[in-house]
Amino acid sequence: MPDDRIEQAGLVSLMGMAGALQVSIAVAQALLVVAGLCWLALLVVRRERFSAPRFFWPLAALAALTLVSAAFSPAPAESLADSRQLLLFLIVPITYRLLSGRRGTTMITIIVTVGAASAAFGIFQYGILRYDNLGMRPRGTLGHYMTYSGLLMLVICAALSRVLFAPRDRVWAALVMPALAVAVIVTFTRSAWVGASIAAALLLSLKDFRLLALLPVAAVVFFLMAPSSVTARFDSMFNMSDPTNRDRVAMFRAGRDMIRAHPLLGVGPQMVERVYPEYRDPDAVEAVVPHLHNVPLQIAAERGLPALAAWLCFAVMVVFDLFRGLRASRHPVLPAAGLAAMAAMATAGLFEYNFGDSEFLMLLLVLLTLPFAATRTAAADTRA
Repeated sequence: MPDDRIEQAGLVSLMGMAGALQVSIAVAQALLVVAGLCWLALLVVRRERFSAPRFFWPLAALAALTLVSAAFSPAPAESLADSRQLLLFLIVPITYRLLSGRRGTTMITIIVTVGAASAAFGIFQYGILRYDNLGMRPRGTLGHYMTYSGLLMLVICAALSRVLFAPRDRVWAALVMPALAVAVIVTFTRSAWVGASIAAALLLSLKDFRLLALLPVAAVVFFLMAPSSVTARFDSMFNMSDPTNRDRVAMFRAGRDMIRAHPLLGVGPQMVERVYPEYRDPDAVEAVVPHLHNVPLQIAAERGLPALAAWLCFAVMVVFDLFRGLRASRHPVLPAAGLAAMAAMATAGLFEYNFGDSEFLMLLLVLLTLPFAATRTAAADTRA
């Protein structure tokens, strides 16, 4: 049937998008457009209701509040142009519709497999091409090391979830875990280290609290085997004289002042960089910054406190529903991966605006939606 071919095309495109994210954002976005068109066609041809997990609705509220903020920003056209990233929120209903049942486990396999290849290339960059310092870091085939490390962090969440919670097919994920860990370490990205560590601790505690004893062992191995440049980077996390740490504190103060001055609508999407000199703290290192390196702070300063409330509602709802799903799911690897991804995003997001990175956001939304898609029934979506 034609609609079956449409669904198959959408499914292949969506799975291709998740894999391509770690290679090329242009290819991934093109495949997402195809998947989105197939999703829309299915809604029309099969007369299906729009359906999505309930955490989609706080995201929709965030999108609406963002558009209001953009309309009242100092440069509405620029803010509205930047707001097109909101279309990525449609990944949630698209994934929910197309990746039902066991398709989610196939998606995890694709994500982990492409992630393993990406990790191997990053290690090659570090060891052979001498991408081994803060001025030249591994970034895979992507444009920035922060995006690369953020995606690796999410892949680690998916791979470790499979190792701990999958009833079978664990070997491949276990084999690639060392490469994923080494790759994220040699990016020198401290926020990704923190996020991956918190996610690992969460997954180990969910499986068996006693497994947390593995973390000190991993820490000892890290300090014994890591190059001096990596351990020095780790030490810098606790050094308040480090310029990047001092600048993070200065950004927090600037963001706080922006919120005080514009509590309802913020300064406007994409306007933080423009207005930063007005709020710049005397102790700041950089004269201008593109964002405030903190997800909640950035959202509140850019879009206002109501937008932050919507984002927090989204985060709380996701965590609550995933914990509930983990206890009842026949596919525990999926809610476990979603919980780990959320924990990684939230903790790393205290030091980096990862929610504003398109590649990172796309993979995050896929991982968060897969557990809900696995329990979706097609009959529930069809109009009588």
